[in-house]
Amino acid sequence: MASREIVRYKSPARTAFSVLVILFLIIFFVWTVLPLAIMLTSSFKDLLDAFKLPAEGDWGGVGVMFDFKPTGAHYVELFTEKHFGEYMRNSLIASLGSAVVSVFLGSMAAYALSRAEFRGKKDLLFWIISTRMAPVVAVMVPLYVIFRSSGLVGTLPGLILAYTTFNLPFAIWILKGFFDNVPYAIEEAALCDGANRWQALRMIMPLVAPGVGAFIVLCVLFGWNDFLFASIIGSGGAKTLPVATAELVQPVKIQWGSIMAAGVVTTVPMMFLGLLIRRYLVTGLTMGAVRE
Repeated sequence: MASREIVRYKSPARTAFSVLVILFLIIFFVWTVLPLAIMLTSSFKDLLDAFKLPAEGDWGGVGVMFDFKPTGAHYVELFTEKHFGEYMRNSLIASLGSAVVSVFLGSMAAYALSRAEFRGKKDLLFWIISTRMAPVVAVMVPLYVIFRSSGLVGTLPGLILAYTTFNLPFAIWILKGFFDNVPYAIEEAALCDGANRWQALRMIMPLVAPGVGAFIVLCVLFGWNDFLFASIIGSGGAKTLPVATAELVQPVKIQWGSIMAAGVVTTVPMMFLGLLIRRYLVTGLTMGAVRE
């Protein structure tokens, strides 16, 4: 018997869906990857290559984007003349410091709200999260006045405290969801063995470690990318990378090469961090999603 060849036909709906998916991927690439590629290549261009016009027939200027003699002068200038090493250190200290303080205070508050039952608990939880609903600009003036009178303006402790003010409500809500997922029987066994509440909290903290790690990453991203707090509260001795990058735009001159290099210095560390821990980040953020 002659073998029959099976031919599969795609329905018009499935073909249209495939076309839409391809279009979406193209738009996503142009919207996200292409600007990063332009920033990276422009950071290695000198002034002449940066303003070189595309040749005839170079659609979209793609050819001129990669046709240049690379130079690292902009990066050398950032770390020697512009003191970007110091600003990177400030960004790292402020973001990590805020994450540690937020986790330390938020874990205690979240544990208490997860285990204790009292009247007005839901109202208290709503009040805590409602502090995040207010626009940052609305509280910036009174916050600046308080910090100015306390001598915290232009200092890293002041910047850490400002970040913690807005990270702490988020920490309490996220960590409470993680503690809700931990069986109470574990603490009961510890309490029966003579442990106190502090020791019981220390015992269950490793169980919520993935969630705590995910929250620390979110806090670090917030502090690393922040501009408003850093430009007002951190003005002076606590300048961070976003503020230093913005200062490269001058009234009579825009240092495009240095700006692009500063963008790479600011963006690449967090991109690598996200790529390295993306699996653990998803696991941690989904820990408190379902309560058993």
